Amino acid sequence: MKKENLHQPFEISVKELEESPLKEHEHTFFELVYILSGVGLQCINNSKFNYHEGHMFLITPQDCHSFDIHTTTKFLFIRFNDIYIHSDFFGATNIKNLEFILQHANHQPGCILKNIADKSLVKAIIEALIREHVNRDLYNKELIHQLINTLIVIVTRNIAKYLPEKIDERSEEKTLDILQYIQNNIYNPNMIKADVISQHFGISQNYLGRYFKKHTNETMQQYIINYKLKLIENRLLHSEMRINEIATELGFTDESHLNKLFKKYKGIIPSEFRKMNL
Repeated sequence: MKKENLHQPFEISVKELEESPLKEHEHTFFELVYILSGVGLQCINNSKFNYHEGHMFLITPQDCHSFDIHTTTKFLFIRFNDIYIHSDFFGATNIKNLEFILQHANHQPGCILKNIADKSLVKAIIEALIREHVNRDLYNKELIHQLINTLIVIVTRNIAKYLPEKIDERSEEKTLDILQYIQNNIYNPNMIKADVISQHFGISQNYLGRYFKKHTNETMQQYIINYKLKLIENRLLHSEMRINEIATELGFTDESHLNKLFKKYKGIIPSEFRKMNL
């Protein structure tokens, strides 16, 4: 299967296509796709979705996708990689937002924008982004960065509010608050201990465990482990960070501690995982 690469931190392009230039393929980068006009099918991970003007899709490096174009379609492609994510332009808060996306995006077909009000907001941002990209006026690079970052925040909000992967329909808002708290403090192990979380939300530790399991179908400890494993995988696949640097960032006592956890759940140590996926 063909795999596309990106050789710069980010790339914006507007293309009008009568047929898709690529069949099913994967990326080594992230991509937001906005439909400016036209209709057809979005094909992703063996599922399909009818697209039309105003739809926006999030494609991650894990996704196998293509477009089946029915009428001439004008696309806006916004592509960005790990270099862009960790640049000063993106900011620490938005790095965590994107990691939230990677953990919770369900990788199914369909427009990522579920909030109707956000659709009109995104349309205005897209129009401004295209103007800046075409006109290349004073400070256009800075404005383009800000517009892209705003789009990512809007996408994150839609995923957080409407597409919680681990949460069933009975979930209450407090469950989302607990998940958000864990994600915001994942780099500080002392802040995500059960007693600290229970104190933060004013509920008993025993009740917290039952409540979390009821609404997410997994224990809080397992959720934290799975979330950390996902972050480790992302850094192994999309960054040049050394294993000891990843261990330090995520609050492991040392590299050996990270290796043991990763091997326990993935069957191989991180360095082997990275080599296998190069």
